[in-house]
Amino acid sequence: MNVEELVRDAFREEAADTPHASPSLVDRVLDVRRRIRRRRLASLAAATAAAVALTVALPLLGRGGHEVRPASEMNRSDIIGHPDQSPPKTMIAAGDTVLSAFVTKWVKQPDGDMVSQRVYGLLDQKKGTYEKTEWAFLDVAPGSRTAAVLEGELPARRIGLLDLITGKVDRWIALDQGVASVAFSPDGTKLVATTYAKNPDRRLAAHPEIVDGRKTPGPVPSRTGFTVVDVESGRSDWHKAPYSTDGTGWFGNAREDFDWSHEGTLVHSDSVMKPFRAYYGLDGTKADWPKDEQGSPSVAAGLSPDGKLSAGDFAGFGSTVAAAILDPHTGRRVTTVPVQQLLAWADNKRLVAWGCDPKRCSGKGEFHNQLLLVTIGTDRVVQLSGFRKADAAYPGRWTPVFSSR
Repeated sequence: MNVEELVRDAFREEAADTPHASPSLVDRVLDVRRRIRRRRLASLAAATAAAVALTVALPLLGRGGHEVRPASEMNRSDIIGHPDQSPPKTMIAAGDTVLSAFVTKWVKQPDGDMVSQRVYGLLDQKKGTYEKTEWAFLDVAPGSRTAAVLEGELPARRIGLLDLITGKVDRWIALDQGVASVAFSPDGTKLVATTYAKNPDRRLAAHPEIVDGRKTPGPVPSRTGFTVVDVESGRSDWHKAPYSTDGTGWFGNAREDFDWSHEGTLVHSDSVMKPFRAYYGLDGTKADWPKDEQGSPSVAAGLSPDGKLSAGDFAGFGSTVAAAILDPHTGRRVTTVPVQQLLAWADNKRLVAWGCDPKRCSGKGEFHNQLLLVTIGTDRVVQLSGFRKADAAYPGRWTPVFSSR
């Protein structure tokens, strides 16, 4: 019997005695950490002792006395790809990262306004498939067991904690300020929610802008600040941080959402103008840019899990397709990998990215791309998804959301 089986049997024995146990989100996140630690134990004897201790101290994984394991844990294959699927229908994962959701958008025009609305394909952890859901905004917690969701037209006045196995909202967290985005901290114990006075996804006919010589409904900046939420208790603290009025932040984009620093001790918002990123402490005070996060703020992948490398911008030229890998302390290029856009780290040496083999994409345009897994220091590229349609304005074009397994 291996370590995982011992731990599972221990949980089952405890479940028989406590049939109504229901784990909280923090318990789930902590359980992910415990599973990782158990895998690292060197001896079976030490692992057995740890399992016995866990049966006394930890809450259950399942509900109603039955252990329920998420699909991303059941299938521990290092690489799970579906190169024939776009958008994906069944779970995609690589290393420690899973595609937990993807989002498509379409635009409606009521009363002359334009509203960009999201349609998510959200991972059903019971089936291992992506199911259509129309939450206004969501983010998935580390461990991919729970999503934080917003409903209705934004800004929303509450955050739901959605169980990805049952598909039901466990509970709602009420807020004093309306929010239009949510993001889990790296350890999953907190959320940062960006507050707005108006829906940042609505373009107003009353505030037109000129695009390609034509008058169209325009965006209206209305960010007011951010709220830090303790997931377990539901307690929240709001901090004032409006959009910039000095020309460094506002650049025709009403959305200026907050996210977390790599260590989870700060939050930040990005802009297209210098200094490109503004950091704040969790108490709302402005903070300096961390010295070990000197990467490209516009690149979704950010720092590697161990913090030793940073994902950089497109670095190709001519017919060469490449993205930069940077030193996070200096921002200097270390090497490149043969893809277009770096999205998430699978581990410390591999990344999930948008890309396309030039031999297969010649003449089809840069937007004809697919999810790829690339390994630093090699030319190895593994296909994870099918190709997106080569049209940036295609209504069914999808954007991935990643979280840890």
